[in-house]
Amino acid sequence: MLNVDIISFGYGEAEVLSKIKFDLHQGDHLAVLGESGCGKTSLLHLIYGLLDLPQGKISWNGQALLGPRFNLVPGEDFIKLVAQEFNVMPHITVAENVATYLPRLDADQDMERVLELLEVVDLADQRDQMVRDLSGGQKQRVAIAKALAKQPEILLLDEPFSHIDTFRKNKLRRQLYGYLKQRKISCITATHESEEALAFADELLIIKDGTVDIHGATQTVYKQLDNHYRASFFGEVSSIPASYLNKSEGDFLFYLPHQIKIAQDENGFHAIVVNSYFKGSHFLIEAKADGNLLYFQHSHAMEVGSHVLLKVERNG
Repeated sequence: MLNVDIISFGYGEAEVLSKIKFDLHQGDHLAVLGESGCGKTSLLHLIYGLLDLPQGKISWNGQALLGPRFNLVPGEDFIKLVAQEFNVMPHITVAENVATYLPRLDADQDMERVLELLEVVDLADQRDQMVRDLSGGQKQRVAIAKALAKQPEILLLDEPFSHIDTFRKNKLRRQLYGYLKQRKISCITATHESEEALAFADELLIIKDGTVDIHGATQTVYKQLDNHYRASFFGEVSSIPASYLNKSEGDFLFYLPHQIKIAQDENGFHAIVVNSYFKGSHFLIEAKADGNLLYFQHSHAMEVGSHVLLKVERNG
């Protein structure tokens, strides 16, 4: 089990992370969400051992994970980090890059292992290409395969699909996270991709201003998107005055587009359509109610200036 207890961490006098505490069981996947600069990358670097933690403790199965002040070479054999600046060797082939982390005791077994990992990242057909000739997304996938070659117990991924074409991402996610689950490899992913987090993570951790905004099982967190910051990772957020809904908890309540519906009776609130955006399977309707912008889904475009009666369904 991974135990993380960061009391405080910063650069100079600027505190970056504080009161970050969580446990991650072997084989589980944690997705870390947060705005740029909130400390996601620093969290991964602390766990890996690239940075020293002045106040707190990080350990794996009871073994302390320490920074460069204690380790001449940062990191441990059982933990791998795939950073946004991926570590690949440009002047050798894709297969040779992956093979650098293999024991080199049996050439046939090594090649079998290389091909297995290249299948996971969908690069088997490029195994003989020089890495310098690959695209940024392909190099990123080589880096992931290299990280898996040593069969780590923990894999840390910093925006792992940021350079990869959208049409290829979903297949790669299924293959990679399926492989990690099958091998019981714990994984922490720092990402802006809420779709990826919802589909593949066992737990979500949302960081705001360097500390935990919310942490828990993925579905539990998704049911508690009750502030604007938290909800904004999962779609356009409508801030609806509590008085519209005859509610007393706070000045505003926050809803995602799928939670706002057209009311079929008079038990709703009035809004005026501002715009319609085609999303493929539906239209995203932008509307305004007393100066407050709202967003909801509809089967077709709506005329600008038309009046609509709306209701909300928190579990919709």
